[in-house]
Amino acid sequence: MTEEQAGAAADKSGQGVVAAFGQSLKTLRLRAKVEREELGKRLGYSASTIASFEQGRRIPPPRAIDRADEVLDAGGLLTVWKDQLERAQYPVFFQGMAELEKQSIELLAYDTLVVKGLLQTEEYMRAVLAMRRPVLDPETIEQRVTARLARQGIFDRRPAPLLSFVMCESVLRRRFGGREVLRGQLEQLLLVGQRRNVELQVLPLDSEDNAGVDGPFTVVTRDDGKRFVYAEAQGSSALETDPKRAALAAARYGIIRSQALIPGESLAFIEKLLGEL
Repeated sequence: MTEEQAGAAADKSGQGVVAAFGQSLKTLRLRAKVEREELGKRLGYSASTIASFEQGRRIPPPRAIDRADEVLDAGGLLTVWKDQLERAQYPVFFQGMAELEKQSIELLAYDTLVVKGLLQTEEYMRAVLAMRRPVLDPETIEQRVTARLARQGIFDRRPAPLLSFVMCESVLRRRFGGREVLRGQLEQLLLVGQRRNVELQVLPLDSEDNAGVDGPFTVVTRDDGKRFVYAEAQGSSALETDPKRAALAAARYGIIRSQALIPGESLAFIEKLLGEL
């Protein structure tokens, strides 16, 4: 089986999980004699959204699954799906990285094209996802947005992981979604950059040195001390587990970091860009 065929099979498997959960939700709702409108009211959703959950077109967040299990007196028959649904909400190529993020004690990210998903506003997410070709259907976009927002819980995790982001200046100048979307994104970066466990740096376009010419990548250190390197392009990804390669990537990131503006200067630079909008 080729990598493409394996990815397609995994995608179908994920869709099957979502469809099976939806059928279980519908069966339990009917058993409890609860109308969609009533369940939606109890969960904080419209009847049409409940229908989307039941038809496997949208994945409910964990809190909604817990609440549905309680309202329908399901006895855990819905909550048992949570881990599988969490994996299914990510593209196949990102599922391994999503799991590593949850276990990380340190994350180092260098980006050259778009703002890192962990730092994106919802508006920026939607703008970037809407640009994908082939076009993503609305349900997939909603699923990706929900998943990406959930990942941002890493900032409030305890104990707090050490997070470092270096991004090329060009990332901050691309007006994906328009001027107001970019404005909101830059404001978000200023807020995140003030967190004690976050270092945010900008690599200026006029910099004469850049050790990151091979492109964006992320180095993750898991809570057991093991390091991984993640890189993606054109809908595929590589998750490197070799210790030597991981060590070299971390060293490369350190050089990139030294070539960028220091955090205080970087935040001032972002404020300057914000003032120019």
